[in-house]
Amino acid sequence: MKALSLGLIFFAIAIFTGLSWRGDVLVFIRGALPVIALFIGLIALFIGIADLKDKAAAKKETDGAET
Repeated sequence: MKALSLGLIFFAIAIFTGLSWRGDVLVFIRGALPVIALFIGLIALFIGIADLKDKAAAKKETDGAET
């Protein structure tokens, strides 16, 4: 209950004080968005490569078991 109350208080403070610096936050988000997209893309690329390696290893393992 304490965490909920504290969360609501901080949320209200952020809303009321955030109105004056909304432009700065938008500029930050516009600048950070390409960097975030780059990191997400790299992570997806690494996951895709790992998935391909796992599929190749699984296929090699099943092919070896059949003979």
